[in-house]
Amino acid sequence: MPAVYAYDDLLLKTKKILRSFGYSEEEASLTARVLVEADARGVPSHGVGRLGPYRQFLGSGFIHPGRAPEIVFETPVSLVVDGYNGVGGLIADFAVTRLIEKARRTGAAFCAVRNASHYGMAGLWTERIARAEMIGCSSCTTRCNAIPTNGRTRMFGTNPISVSIPEENGNMFLLDMATTTAAFGKIEVYARRGKALPEGWAVDSRGQTQRDPVEFLRAYKAEPGLGGLVFLGGTQEATGGHKGYGLGLLVELLSAGLSMGAWSLHSYEKGVGAKVAMFFSAVRLDIFGDPTALRAHIGEILREVRSGGRAEGRDRIWIHGEKEREARERALRDGVVIDDVSAARLEEFLAQAEGKQQN
Repeated sequence: MPAVYAYDDLLLKTKKILRSFGYSEEEASLTARVLVEADARGVPSHGVGRLGPYRQFLGSGFIHPGRAPEIVFETPVSLVVDGYNGVGGLIADFAVTRLIEKARRTGAAFCAVRNASHYGMAGLWTERIARAEMIGCSSCTTRCNAIPTNGRTRMFGTNPISVSIPEENGNMFLLDMATTTAAFGKIEVYARRGKALPEGWAVDSRGQTQRDPVEFLRAYKAEPGLGGLVFLGGTQEATGGHKGYGLGLLVELLSAGLSMGAWSLHSYEKGVGAKVAMFFSAVRLDIFGDPTALRAHIGEILREVRSGGRAEGRDRIWIHGEKEREARERALRDGVVIDDVSAARLEEFLAQAEGKQQN
């Protein structure tokens, strides 16, 4: 049975576990919020279930707590940040804070980051930019796990893209998507829950559809470079696979290309770091006109979309970000739901953390 945690309780437990891993107070606080926010929004692929992988990343030398990010190149409208393979949430927070400061002064700003690590849901960072009354964009490279159209070897990450645009009443359009059909973390979720993968998520070393998540993860480790996740549109150009592949490559060029960082093929080097690259942008609404009128107009477009005719058996047309926002509201009211495997691991890590404190 799934476990249910009060939001603040889950936050404190996650922070305590991360502190026991060797994270500083600031690193643990930021990372705990990133993980718990994902679970609260109904995105378990990026939630506390990642505590296990994070600990493995620490052991493999992919993440190095205690390293401070640094601006290595800067203009009035741009900056390049080197994270020195530190904690991803801290690096992203550093970059976005300074990005917003620049955009407030100049109208628009851009940031490329190299040598980072997993920063959680891309949408958390663009949401923050939208809360500052700006259009926000975020993308990042990831561990190499996706194959290009017409290929059979892994070369790219899931390479998420997020865009946020504020509308009325504090609401926003918030797109947050992997450029692969599914995020790698979702494969792990399906494996934990004993569910078969949907068609078109992954292929094996022969390029054939793989629906067994446990077998996929086993082969992923046993057959380096072969088989992997499929980009949006599938394996064929006829179904648009080249379009998803193009988006994934775009993320590599914006994130790794502009930061002079490693791209996904050369990421996650043991003992060195994850070498994740990121890209952010922030654009003030008022460079297009009156912000209040713009938010109202954007809101009206979204209302018309919601009121469109619905397919038989469907009761709602969703705007991107609405499901997550409503899930978060329920989680704050009723508690955050965690699957039984992730909850058991959380409690195991917590017991170890408390044991360390007593010793």
